Parts: sequence; C-alpha cells; structure tokens
Amino acid sequence: MGGAAQIIAGIMEFRRNNTFGATAFTAYGFFWWSLILIWIKPFEGIAAADEKSMGFYLLLWGIFTLMMFIGTLKHNRATQVVFLSLAALFFLLSIGDFTGIAAVKVLAGYVGIFCGCSALYNSFGQIVNGEFGKTIFPL
Repeated sequence: MGGAAQIIAGIMEFRRNNTFGATAFTAYGFFWWSLILIWIKPFEGIAAADEKSMGFYLLLWGIFTLMMFIGTLKHNRATQVVFLSLAALFFLLSIGDFTGIAAVKVLAGYVGIFCGCSALYNSFGQIVNGEFGKTIFPL
C-alpha cells in the first residue's frame, strides 16, 4: 500500500512540474514494490535474494539516494536530513549484507528509526506550516 501511495504521489508531483518530488516519490514507491518481489517471488535461477545480491541492490539504492540528497541542497534542512539519513541507511544495510556483521545491521536499524522519525517530522511540519501559513515546526 505504501509503495502504491508513493507512486501516486510521484505522478501528482509530476503533474505539478516538480521533478524532484516526482522522481523521489515514484522511485521509492517502486523500491518497495521491487523489494517485495525480491523477497516473495524471486526470479528463479536469475536473481536469488541472497545477502550478496541484496548488498548490491541496497548499494545501488544508496548511490541513487545520495544523488537525490544533492538535490535537497536547495530544499529545507529537514528534507536534507531525511535524504542523508536514508542514504546512510541504505549504505549500512548494504555493508551489513556484504559482511554479515550483525552490529552493522543493528546500527542500520537505529538509523532507519531516525530516518523514519525525521521523515514524519518533515511531512508533519510541511502540512501544519502550510495549513497555518506560518512556521510552527521549523524545517
């Protein structure tokens, strides 16, 4: 459901000529769909969902997210925090899969919690600030 909502949001952003929003929402929506496909129905004999494959998959998403972070440098600080912590999360998950070190995966979990909380704050702040027409939650 979340992936579908993000894809719809991306299409809506595209219609508003917001290239960053369209790219981010659509890409991460399809990330969730592709991740579920990899986990639930991997392509037999082509792409097993082993740790090495997942390491590369997450590494590529980390690189993409780092590039998206560069795009946030003209956005508010809260959005920058979301994308930088998301890039760190992807890189840590990738390292955890490549190395098999449990502590790296646990650290990735904490970074993921931080990233999720920062995304919630960012979205809540944008909604509340927009509705009241003034800064209530600094972004």
